[in-house]
Amino acid sequence: MSADLKNQAINAVALAKKAGADDAWASAGQSRDVEFGYRDGALEKVKDTTSRSLGLQVYANGRYSSHQTTDLNPDRLGSFISEAVAITRALEPDEYREITPEALFANQPTDDLDLVDTTVETLDRDQRLAWCEALDAASTSHERVISATAGVYDGTQQSASASSNGFVGTQQSTYCWFGSSVTLRDQGDRRASDGFYAGGAHVADLPDAGQVGQVALSRALSRLDSEKGPTLKTVMVVDSRAAGQLIGRLMRPANARSVQQGRSFWAPLIGEQAFSNKLTIIDDPLIKRGLASRHYDSEGIAARALPIVENGVVRNIYVDTYYGRKADIAPTTGSASNQRVAPGDKSLEQLLGDVGSGIYVTSWLGGNADATTGDFSLGLRGHIIDNGQVGRPVGEMNVTGNLKDLFAQLEMLGNDPYPYSSTLAPSLVFVDVDFSGA
Repeated sequence: MSADLKNQAINAVALAKKAGADDAWASAGQSRDVEFGYRDGALEKVKDTTSRSLGLQVYANGRYSSHQTTDLNPDRLGSFISEAVAITRALEPDEYREITPEALFANQPTDDLDLVDTTVETLDRDQRLAWCEALDAASTSHERVISATAGVYDGTQQSASASSNGFVGTQQSTYCWFGSSVTLRDQGDRRASDGFYAGGAHVADLPDAGQVGQVALSRALSRLDSEKGPTLKTVMVVDSRAAGQLIGRLMRPANARSVQQGRSFWAPLIGEQAFSNKLTIIDDPLIKRGLASRHYDSEGIAARALPIVENGVVRNIYVDTYYGRKADIAPTTGSASNQRVAPGDKSLEQLLGDVGSGIYVTSWLGGNADATTGDFSLGLRGHIIDNGQVGRPVGEMNVTGNLKDLFAQLEMLGNDPYPYSSTLAPSLVFVDVDFSGA
């Protein structure tokens, strides 16, 4: 199928050139996604979808536009592409819009990223249903369970891209995830809930479904009798499961588009000691079986490990070709792959013991962060840290501050990167953090 997609992409580029485009980039993709939903002891949802599409970027007379279609009939595709080129030629010119320079395609890695598991394509109804039943049995094995929803999600994804200046590439991956969400009866009319999901490119890497259901239940049980948290300034320990979202808030404006538009607090930080010397973040697209691994990005830029922050010093940001030209910054890559946070050498239990007292954050509940200033206010759920141990659960509280300042106050990191995310972040310990609650 990859060869078919590659031919479609190459043909689309040829049709665009024939219609009068100066340059063109085409990407053809196909995916199959299967979902089983299981609720309160019964199969509730089965979904099996297959989709194909073609995306086209047209460069003509200093003008640019992008188009997408799911109609790949050869007769109609030619008309679609001719119309796309005609539309492009009628737009306002943009001097910064040019196709990716050929030099950025060079040295594309050939590492075997091991992203395809043929087992995924052979999964049948019986296997998916067995996982659902195991998840349900484990996550409902407590008298306080009101409801539990288990899910199995798997699929295959293939794509091929081609350009008028010589790029041709294909990528393929599989995925399989399962887990459950649990709601418990708490005091009075209150409810406690949580869940847990695990997944990856290979079925063999998945934990036992029953164990995943047990983790979901235990996480929900830990939320029973939660109270409103206190208002104080103290140490914050962020569980590795929640750390990735916090890293995501930090990294969101670390790109040329935000910098060029004056909407990023990262703008003056490049080359500076901006954060704690404990913080190192590397964008690594070449991790074997990584959830966001790739040989090239959406522009065809060859994949390579890119240091974003090294010991607190900002080395790079994400720079695509368009906003790189506008901001006069050399392109790196336009989008994130696997973001790997260098871990520490202590377990979560050791971190909690060293901290002694503070707030242990297990999940985030909404909130906002200003990309321009870095100011943030985030709702949270977690626990009081009492004498180095996980104490009573707390909620209905916010943590507030500035992201730059917060990551300058990073004191320790755990040795436990969360494996079920493309952001491989361990538990994080911050000092002098402001909490608002009761």
